[in-house]
Amino acid sequence: MKTATYRHSLQQIKSPLNYIGGKQKILDQILPLFPSEIGCFGDLFAGGCNVGINVTAESVICNDNLVYLIYLYKTFKMMPLNDILQHIYQRIETYDLSLTNETGYKALRSLYNSHKNPLDLFVLIAFSFNHQIRFNNSHEYNNPFGRARSSFNATMKQNLERFIHRLQIVNIGFCCQNFQDFDFNNLTSSDFVYCDPPYLITTGTYNDGKRGFTGWTAYEERLLLDLLDNLDQKNIKFALSNVLVHKGKTNEILSRWLERNADYSVSFIDANYANASYQTLARDKTASVEVLITNYKVKQKQTNNTLF
Repeated sequence: MKTATYRHSLQQIKSPLNYIGGKQKILDQILPLFPSEIGCFGDLFAGGCNVGINVTAESVICNDNLVYLIYLYKTFKMMPLNDILQHIYQRIETYDLSLTNETGYKALRSLYNSHKNPLDLFVLIAFSFNHQIRFNNSHEYNNPFGRARSSFNATMKQNLERFIHRLQIVNIGFCCQNFQDFDFNNLTSSDFVYCDPPYLITTGTYNDGKRGFTGWTAYEERLLLDLLDNLDQKNIKFALSNVLVHKGKTNEILSRWLERNADYSVSFIDANYANASYQTLARDKTASVEVLITNYKVKQKQTNNTLF
């Protein structure tokens, strides 16, 4: 039985990771804009894996340049759930992890930075500030303790169990490459590439290149857009999540690219934009205009191509 057919019956899964820029809250808006039939789904910037774990496709490849994140997903894929939970609870007991024990948290953080056990990373994330994933230039996990706020609570446990169960029953794989090094050679017109890169005009710390991994600048932005044009020339469908406007600032590189590619479709993601023009939104100094750009047509009621 094809994975694409089977997954239609599965309920939406929430990633157990609080990944900055994750698409969980807008999955109901973007997934219906994807092709109805997908062979191989390639996610170039998998992040928290909210899209890859929920998309309907015969196979899924999730890529991210954060190698320790990929190690964690591969461990979730291959290791029995009971063994994963046992490791988590053993670490919590050994280091007396709680809402208040910062000393225990820092001791486990030191252990992880010495040995890089993927499951120790997950335990750290559970007890860290805002459950975030942050490394320094030496590839040491350095997110502070989430005092009085973060723990491996019942909701996180439930999300983890559902996430792992889905990982282990569907045809999904993981790789760790910079997006420009991803191997597209085996993709065909029945496959689909999704991109959710860092947003050039926002201020997320994951953009700055100071965390031990590649940052995001105008150079990477142009490189990605050229890559998508090349996919289009090969008849490979793609979708790009991005923002055109953020707090009065316009992504000029993206805007000019869309001017050159008038046949691409632009869908506003937030329902509040349904009756607004691009010009109106661009004048709103508080607006953040998130879009999904595709090289194929989507339903007209969800699309506004008159942007410029």
